[in-house]
Amino acid sequence: MKILMVLTSHDQLGDTGKKTGFWLEEFAAPYYAFTDAKAEVTLASPKGGQPPLDPKSDAEDSQTEATWRFRGDAQAQKALANTLPLGEIDPYDFDGVFYPGGHGPLWDLAESVDSKTIIESFYAANKPIAAVCHAPGVFKNVNTPEGRPIVEGKRVTGFTNSEEEAVGLTKVVPFLVEDMLKEKGGQYSKAADWASYVVEDGHLITGQNPTSSQATAQALLKRLSEELKG
Repeated sequence: MKILMVLTSHDQLGDTGKKTGFWLEEFAAPYYAFTDAKAEVTLASPKGGQPPLDPKSDAEDSQTEATWRFRGDAQAQKALANTLPLGEIDPYDFDGVFYPGGHGPLWDLAESVDSKTIIESFYAANKPIAAVCHAPGVFKNVNTPEGRPIVEGKRVTGFTNSEEEAVGLTKVVPFLVEDMLKEKGGQYSKAADWASYVVEDGHLITGQNPTSSQATAQALLKRLSEELKG
């Protein structure tokens, strides 16, 4: 089982002068879910190398069992520091793809031609595509082979407008994930703010927020296990 994880390379939080990047829990929990299941994990990002970590996700009050595990895992830290450039990735080498969130993806991965190509290739090949929290924003410009938005008519979730308002970044982000998914024709649903919530529709798997990271990863593993058996 080969899983591609795609992280952001973007580290600027709009014009605020503050840093952003990927959210640690959204990487760590899925990473260990995959590696503990003996999957072969490849990490990639638009620029390659070390992806920027959102400093807020590294704060003490944001730590989870998975992030503590990562802090003590030199092998995982080395893998993260050496992500492959997204342009060098051949989607046909992988069985599934997972996009961790954080605010960074809204700026780079949502507009990345390489990311768009990878997701469209997975979709056309009926391979599962998973994204959590802000990462469903990467579907913004992605289309089906018929040229329709990939989320059109699909049940999806992602970081809610009210969650974005709660963190005070509604006016900072380039777009709101919930609004974009609805505008593209997605059948958007959500749970209470900060509750774990995952939606599956065909080969598309989306999670609402950082709390949903583990469940989103497990949903991808379950789908891959079923398909590889079949």
